[in-house]
Amino acid sequence: MRPRSMTGFGRGEASEGGRSWTAEIRTVNHRFLDQRVTLPAAFAGLEERVKKLVAGQQDRGRTEICLTCQGEVSGAAQLTVDMELARQYHRCLLQLKEQLGLSGAVELRDLLAQRGIIIQQEQSLDVEQEWPLIEQAVAAALVDCARMREQEGLALKTELNSRLDQFAALVAEIESAVPQLVAQRHQELKERVAKLLAGMDIDPARLAQEAAVMADKADVTEEIVRLSSHISQFRSFLDSDEPCGRRLDFLLQEFLREVNTLASKISNAAVARLGVEMKNEIEKLREQVQNIE
Repeated sequence: MRPRSMTGFGRGEASEGGRSWTAEIRTVNHRFLDQRVTLPAAFAGLEERVKKLVAGQQDRGRTEICLTCQGEVSGAAQLTVDMELARQYHRCLLQLKEQLGLSGAVELRDLLAQRGIIIQQEQSLDVEQEWPLIEQAVAAALVDCARMREQEGLALKTELNSRLDQFAALVAEIESAVPQLVAQRHQELKERVAKLLAGMDIDPARLAQEAAVMADKADVTEEIVRLSSHISQFRSFLDSDEPCGRRLDFLLQEFLREVNTLASKISNAAVARLGVEMKNEIEKLREQVQNIE
């Protein structure tokens, strides 16, 4: 479901044979897909595999993935007792007791104080054996995160459509005023040129033609048509099943370009006010678009 927000959280677990892997994913907005993976040191070699799983589900956003394990994993360190060494220590301690005339028995704590009786044996980790559980936990977290991002995306889509309606209403208001504005501009230019050329012999038809050409330069019909096209395209991107954040951001730049051109063509207080309102709506749209994937 599109569009999707870039803000989300997901959690997934996978268990087997007394051990459990947990994956937690947190995402926030970012221009690109920026991943940070935290794994137990012994499994650091799986980082790229985890990133590949995430990249298959997300297109943009800063993503933090934390993986933890509870229980005994394959290849974990094992503790063993060197019984022969313990017997030797015990004999030596008994000998010291007898030779020095010491009282009391030789106890367990006396043996544990000696080095080498309990040995930690490092085992080679079977990373491949753990990968299926890690993959399952990450996949579940991604599904959970995607669900939240889609819910946030629906809210953003509603807000954007509402803002777009307000922007479209402003465009329609200017469009309805264009014929009158052009006619008014035509008359103003005609009177101004006539005043400047007062007393000079000039063809009235040529005068009217020149005024009309100058008035046409104030016609913003082309900008209105392009803005209407951009609005339609914006809505189609919101309804598409593809990531649209970058496209929407680019379209808003085009919105602003057309509004600036429109405002520069018409020297009219009412249009200037509408232009300011349109820019305000564009800025509000842009704030929301920054969080869309």
